[in-house]
Amino acid sequence: MKKINLSTEIEELLPEELSTMEKLLIDRAKEVSKRAYAPYSGFHVGAAVLLENGEILQSSNQENVSFPTGVCAERLLLGYAGANHPDSPPTMLAIVAQRAGEEIWAGVSPCGVCRQTINEVENRFEKPITMLILCSNGNVMRIKGIANLLPLKFDDLNS
Repeated sequence: MKKINLSTEIEELLPEELSTMEKLLIDRAKEVSKRAYAPYSGFHVGAAVLLENGEILQSSNQENVSFPTGVCAERLLLGYAGANHPDSPPTMLAIVAQRAGEEIWAGVSPCGVCRQTINEVENRFEKPITMLILCSNGNVMRIKGIANLLPLKFDDLNS
């Protein structure tokens, strides 16, 4: 038997340790989360992405009574970015979430489908995406590249 050890690297930052751009992306994700359509789960997710060309795009989750046809904020945003800015890779992605009626932010990370979507975008542009995830304590996790969240990612149909 061979044992394989996997490791990930995640930084947890205090709000004052964030760069100006990181703060802006978190703020934009918070802003757009208020426009989530989440009548079934009551869970409002916002995402903001910085493209290499300097443009910032944002999106929120959009649910559907016919589960699971709703769309996560991250997937909706990255799909829009790819369709409308096909030559500008995403460099940084901020993700926030809040339950309806609550004041504090919920700590979340991308679901499995979103992780695989982020992986596909990284593969498409051959560049890692830095993810910023707001924690319930107000700190932010900084994750450089999807391999740190998805170490056994699905990359190739031929392997």
